[in-house]
Amino acid sequence: MATYPQNNRTWQILNAAEKGGYAVPAFNCYNADGILGSIRAAEKMNSPAMIEIFPFSIHFHGKSFIEFAANACHAAKVPISFHLDHCTVKTDVFLALELPFDSIMVDASSEDPEENVTFVKHIAELAEARGITIEAEMGRIQGGEDGVPAVEMEALYTEPEFAAEFMRRTGVHYLAPSFGNVHGPYPPGGPEKFWQIDRLEQIKAHSPGTILVLHGAYPIIPDLFQRVITLGVRKVNLNKNLHDAYLNYLGKNIGKVEMTGLQEGSIAVWEEEACKMIKLLGSDNKA
Repeated sequence: MATYPQNNRTWQILNAAEKGGYAVPAFNCYNADGILGSIRAAEKMNSPAMIEIFPFSIHFHGKSFIEFAANACHAAKVPISFHLDHCTVKTDVFLALELPFDSIMVDASSEDPEENVTFVKHIAELAEARGITIEAEMGRIQGGEDGVPAVEMEALYTEPEFAAEFMRRTGVHYLAPSFGNVHGPYPPGGPEKFWQIDRLEQIKAHSPGTILVLHGAYPIIPDLFQRVITLGVRKVNLNKNLHDAYLNYLGKNIGKVEMTGLQEGSIAVWEEEACKMIKLLGSDNKA
Protein backbone atom coordinates (compact mmCIF):
# COMPACT_ATOMS: atom_id res chain seq x y z
CA MET A 1 0.00 0.00 0.00
CA ALA A 2 1.39 3.39 -1.01
CA THR A 3 2.45 5.74 1.78
CA TYR A 4 3.31 9.43 1.95
CA PRO A 5 4.73 10.93 -0.23
CA GLN A 6 4.23 8.14 -2.79
CA ASN A 7 0.49 8.76 -2.83
CA ASN A 8 0.93 12.50 -3.46
CA ARG A 9 0.12 13.61 -7.01
CA THR A 10 3.00 16.09 -7.39
CA TRP A 11 5.49 13.58 -6.06
CA GLN A 12 4.22 10.91 -8.46
CA ILE A 13 4.58 13.28 -11.42
CA LEU A 14 8.05 14.56 -10.53
CA ASN A 15 9.40 11.23 -9.33
CA ALA A 16 8.43 9.72 -12.71
CA ALA A 17 10.23 12.63 -14.42
CA GLU A 18 13.33 11.97 -12.31
CA LYS A 19 13.32 8.33 -13.35
CA GLY A 20 12.61 9.20 -16.99
CA GLY A 21 15.12 12.04 -17.31
CA TYR A 22 12.70 14.74 -18.50
CA ALA A 23 11.14 17.88 -17.00
CA VAL A 24 7.50 18.69 -16.30
CA PRO A 25 5.95 22.07 -17.12
CA ALA A 26 4.51 23.99 -14.19
CA PHE A 27 2.16 26.58 -15.66
CA ASN A 28 1.64 29.73 -13.58
CA CYS A 29 -2.01 30.67 -14.05
CA TYR A 30 -3.94 33.75 -12.97
CA ASN A 31 -7.41 32.87 -14.25
CA ALA A 32 -9.57 30.08 -15.66
CA ASP A 33 -8.23 30.66 -19.19
CA GLY A 34 -4.73 29.67 -18.17
CA ILE A 35 -5.95 26.65 -16.24
CA LEU A 36 -8.14 25.36 -19.07
CA GLY A 37 -5.52 26.07 -21.75
CA SER A 38 -2.85 24.24 -19.74
CA ILE A 39 -5.07 21.21 -19.16
CA ARG A 40 -6.03 21.03 -22.83
CA ALA A 41 -2.38 21.22 -23.88
CA ALA A 42 -1.36 18.48 -21.44
CA GLU A 43 -4.17 16.23 -22.65
CA LYS A 44 -3.37 16.92 -26.29
CA MET A 45 0.31 16.10 -25.78
CA ASN A 46 -0.38 13.19 -23.42
CA SER A 47 1.84 14.90 -20.88
CA PRO A 48 1.89 15.13 -17.10
CA ALA A 49 1.83 18.72 -15.90
CA MET A 50 1.46 21.02 -12.94
CA ILE A 51 -0.74 24.07 -12.61
CA GLU A 52 0.43 26.74 -10.20
CA ILE A 53 -1.14 29.81 -8.70
CA PHE A 54 0.27 32.49 -6.43
CA PRO A 55 -1.21 33.38 -3.01
CA PHE A 56 -2.66 36.45 -4.74
CA SER A 57 -5.27 34.20 -6.33
CA ILE A 58 -6.35 32.75 -2.99
CA HIS A 59 -7.21 36.24 -1.74
CA PHE A 60 -8.47 37.71 -5.01
CA HIS A 61 -10.60 34.81 -6.30
CA GLY A 62 -11.50 33.12 -3.04
CA LYS A 63 -11.87 29.55 -1.88
CA SER A 64 -14.40 28.56 -4.58
CA PHE A 65 -11.89 29.36 -7.32
CA ILE A 66 -9.24 27.26 -5.57
CA GLU A 67 -11.66 24.34 -5.42
CA PHE A 68 -12.54 24.78 -9.11
CA ALA A 69 -8.87 24.78 -10.09
CA ALA A 70 -8.06 21.70 -8.00
CA ASN A 71 -11.07 19.82 -9.36
CA ALA A 72 -10.18 20.75 -12.95
CA CYS A 73 -6.61 19.49 -12.48
CA HIS A 74 -7.67 16.25 -10.85
CA ALA A 75 -10.38 15.54 -13.43
CA ALA A 76 -7.95 15.78 -16.36
CA LYS A 77 -7.27 12.78 -18.59
CA VAL A 78 -3.56 12.97 -17.74
CA PRO A 79 -1.81 13.42 -14.37
CA ILE A 80 -1.95 17.09 -13.37
CA SER A 81 -1.22 18.40 -9.90
CA PHE A 82 -2.25 21.67 -8.29
CA HIS A 83 0.56 23.68 -6.70
CA LEU A 84 0.85 26.92 -4.73
CA ASP A 85 3.92 28.87 -5.83
CA HIS A 86 5.99 31.31 -3.75
CA CYS A 87 4.07 31.33 -0.52
CA THR A 88 6.09 34.02 1.25
CA VAL A 89 3.71 35.11 4.04
CA LYS A 90 3.44 32.73 6.98
CA THR A 91 -0.30 33.18 7.43
CA ASP A 92 -0.77 32.28 3.75
CA VAL A 93 1.20 29.07 4.26
CA PHE A 94 -1.06 27.99 7.11
CA LEU A 95 -4.15 28.91 5.06
CA ALA A 96 -2.87 26.92 2.08
CA LEU A 97 -2.47 23.80 4.21
CA GLU A 98 -6.26 23.80 4.61
CA LEU A 99 -6.92 24.09 0.87
CA PRO A 100 -6.84 21.35 -1.82
CA PHE A 101 -3.25 21.83 -2.98
CA ASP A 102 -1.12 18.83 -3.86
CA SER A 103 2.06 20.76 -3.10
CA ILE A 104 3.18 24.13 -1.78
CA MET A 105 6.33 26.16 -2.29
CA VAL A 106 7.26 27.62 1.06
CA ASP A 107 9.41 30.63 0.24
CA ALA A 108 11.27 31.80 3.33
CA SER A 109 14.36 32.62 1.28
CA SER A 110 14.34 36.26 2.43
CA GLU A 111 14.79 35.10 6.02
CA ASP A 112 18.03 34.28 7.76
CA PRO A 113 19.19 30.86 6.49
CA GLU A 114 18.71 29.21 9.88
CA GLU A 115 15.24 30.73 10.26
CA ASN A 116 14.45 29.44 6.76
CA VAL A 117 15.38 25.91 7.82
CA THR A 118 13.37 26.09 11.06
CA PHE A 119 10.19 27.41 9.46
CA VAL A 120 10.30 25.16 6.39
CA LYS A 121 10.87 22.11 8.60
CA HIS A 122 7.83 23.02 10.70
CA ILE A 123 5.63 23.39 7.61
CA ALA A 124 6.90 20.13 6.11
CA GLU A 125 5.84 18.34 9.28
CA LEU A 126 2.37 19.89 9.18
CA ALA A 127 2.03 19.15 5.47
CA GLU A 128 2.80 15.46 5.93
CA ALA A 129 -0.34 15.01 8.01
CA ARG A 130 -2.34 16.47 5.11
CA GLY A 131 -0.61 14.52 2.35
CA ILE A 132 0.85 17.71 0.83
CA THR A 133 4.44 17.80 -0.43
CA ILE A 134 6.70 20.82 -0.07
CA GLU A 135 9.06 22.74 -2.34
CA ALA A 136 11.53 25.22 -0.89
CA GLU A 137 14.12 27.69 -2.12
CA MET A 138 17.63 27.43 -0.78
CA GLY A 139 19.53 30.64 -1.25
CA ARG A 140 17.73 33.61 -2.72
CA ILE A 141 16.69 34.01 -6.36
CA GLN A 142 16.90 37.63 -7.42
CA GLY A 143 14.12 39.68 -9.00
CA GLY A 144 10.34 39.55 -9.00
CA GLU A 145 7.40 38.74 -11.26
CA ASP A 146 3.69 39.41 -11.45
CA GLY A 147 2.23 37.78 -8.35
CA VAL A 148 5.57 37.57 -6.53
CA PRO A 149 6.80 40.59 -4.57
CA ALA A 150 10.25 41.79 -5.58
CA VAL A 151 12.67 41.59 -2.68
CA GLU A 152 15.33 44.29 -2.69
CA MET A 153 18.13 41.96 -1.67
CA GLU A 154 21.08 40.58 -3.55
CA ALA A 155 20.95 37.02 -4.80
CA LEU A 156 22.31 34.40 -2.40
CA TYR A 157 23.55 31.39 -4.32
CA THR A 158 22.84 27.86 -3.20
CA GLU A 159 25.99 26.31 -1.82
CA PRO A 160 26.18 22.73 -3.13
CA GLU A 161 27.68 21.28 0.03
CA PHE A 162 24.82 22.66 2.12
CA ALA A 163 21.99 21.60 -0.21
CA ALA A 164 21.90 18.01 1.03
CA GLU A 165 21.94 19.19 4.64
CA PHE A 166 19.07 21.59 3.93
CA MET A 167 16.98 18.81 2.41
CA ARG A 168 17.77 16.46 5.29
CA ARG A 169 17.06 19.00 8.02
CA THR A 170 13.84 20.37 6.52
CA GLY A 171 12.29 17.22 5.09
CA VAL A 172 11.14 19.02 1.93
CA HIS A 173 10.68 17.10 -1.32
CA TYR A 174 11.75 19.53 -4.06
CA LEU A 175 14.54 22.11 -4.13
CA ALA A 176 14.51 25.39 -6.07
CA PRO A 177 18.21 26.30 -6.21
CA SER A 178 19.67 29.73 -6.81
CA PHE A 179 22.42 29.44 -9.42
CA GLY A 180 22.14 32.74 -11.27
CA ASN A 181 18.52 32.33 -12.35
CA VAL A 182 16.35 35.45 -12.02
CA HIS A 183 12.62 36.01 -11.51
CA GLY A 184 11.34 38.25 -14.26
CA PRO A 185 13.48 39.91 -16.95
CA TYR A 186 17.21 39.20 -16.95
CA PRO A 187 19.84 41.93 -17.17
CA PRO A 188 21.72 42.23 -20.50
CA GLY A 189 23.29 38.90 -21.36
CA GLY A 190 20.30 36.85 -20.29
CA PRO A 191 20.39 33.35 -18.79
CA GLU A 192 23.42 32.43 -20.92
CA LYS A 193 25.50 34.96 -18.99
CA PHE A 194 24.11 34.49 -15.51
CA TRP A 195 23.31 30.80 -15.09
CA GLN A 196 26.13 29.04 -13.27
CA ILE A 197 25.73 25.62 -14.79
CA ASP A 198 28.71 24.23 -12.88
CA ARG A 199 27.04 25.24 -9.61
CA LEU A 200 23.82 23.46 -10.60
CA GLU A 201 25.80 20.36 -11.53
CA GLN A 202 27.51 20.39 -8.13
CA ILE A 203 24.19 20.85 -6.32
CA LYS A 204 22.89 17.70 -7.96
CA ALA A 205 26.14 15.84 -7.28
CA HIS A 206 25.93 16.64 -3.56
CA SER A 207 22.19 15.79 -3.44
CA PRO A 208 21.73 13.05 -6.05
CA GLY A 209 18.27 12.06 -4.85
CA THR A 210 16.90 15.61 -4.84
CA ILE A 211 14.31 16.75 -7.39
CA LEU A 212 15.39 20.15 -8.70
CA VAL A 213 13.05 22.96 -9.77
CA LEU A 214 13.89 25.78 -12.19
CA HIS A 215 12.58 29.26 -11.43
CA GLY A 216 13.45 32.14 -13.75
CA ALA A 217 12.83 30.39 -17.06
CA TYR A 218 12.21 33.47 -19.21
CA PRO A 219 13.28 33.85 -21.95
CA ILE A 220 13.37 30.34 -23.37
CA ILE A 221 16.83 29.24 -24.52
CA PRO A 222 16.27 25.69 -25.86
CA ASP A 223 19.88 24.50 -25.70
CA LEU A 224 20.29 25.83 -22.18
CA PHE A 225 17.06 24.18 -21.07
CA GLN A 226 18.15 20.85 -22.45
CA ARG A 227 21.41 21.13 -20.55
CA VAL A 228 19.84 21.81 -17.14
CA ILE A 229 17.31 19.02 -17.68
CA THR A 230 20.25 16.69 -18.29
CA LEU A 231 21.68 17.88 -14.97
CA GLY A 232 18.53 17.03 -13.02
CA VAL A 233 15.92 19.79 -13.35
CA ARG A 234 12.52 18.07 -13.28
CA LYS A 235 10.08 20.97 -12.86
CA VAL A 236 10.20 24.20 -14.86
CA ASN A 237 8.03 27.13 -13.81
CA LEU A 238 6.52 28.90 -16.83
CA ASN A 239 4.86 32.28 -16.54
CA LYS A 240 5.63 35.13 -18.95
CA ASN A 241 6.54 32.57 -21.60
CA LEU A 242 2.85 31.87 -22.15
CA HIS A 243 1.29 35.14 -21.07
CA ASP A 244 3.05 37.17 -23.76
CA ALA A 245 1.23 35.38 -26.59
CA TYR A 246 -2.06 35.21 -24.66
CA LEU A 247 -2.09 38.93 -23.84
CA ASN A 248 -0.99 39.87 -27.35
CA TYR A 249 -4.00 38.02 -28.77
CA LEU A 250 -6.37 39.74 -26.33
CA GLY A 251 -4.89 43.15 -27.09
CA LYS A 252 -5.42 42.71 -30.82
CA ASN A 253 -8.93 41.31 -30.60
CA ILE A 254 -10.75 43.01 -27.72
CA GLY A 255 -13.62 44.99 -29.18
CA LYS A 256 -13.41 43.11 -32.47
CA VAL A 257 -14.49 39.63 -31.38
CA GLU A 258 -17.46 38.58 -29.26
CA MET A 259 -16.70 37.40 -25.75
CA THR A 260 -17.19 33.72 -26.54
CA GLY A 261 -14.91 33.94 -29.56
CA LEU A 262 -12.38 35.98 -27.62
CA GLN A 263 -12.25 33.39 -24.89
CA GLU A 264 -11.98 30.48 -27.32
CA GLY A 265 -9.25 32.24 -29.30
CA SER A 266 -7.16 33.28 -26.31
CA ILE A 267 -7.28 29.82 -24.74
CA ALA A 268 -6.29 28.31 -28.08
CA VAL A 269 -3.24 30.60 -28.19
CA TRP A 270 -2.33 29.62 -24.63
CA GLU A 271 -2.74 25.94 -25.51
CA GLU A 272 -0.49 26.28 -28.55
CA GLU A 273 2.28 27.90 -26.51
CA ALA A 274 1.89 25.33 -23.73
CA CYS A 275 2.25 22.50 -26.24
CA LYS A 276 5.56 24.00 -27.40
CA MET A 277 6.83 24.05 -23.81
CA ILE A 278 5.77 20.45 -23.21
CA LYS A 279 7.65 19.34 -26.32
CA LEU A 280 10.75 21.29 -25.30
CA LEU A 281 10.83 19.80 -21.80
CA GLY A 282 10.38 16.27 -23.12
CA SER A 283 7.25 15.37 -21.14
CA ASP A 284 5.10 14.67 -24.21
CA ASN A 285 3.73 11.12 -24.28
CA LYS A 286 4.94 10.55 -20.72
CA ALA A 287 1.51 10.52 -19.07
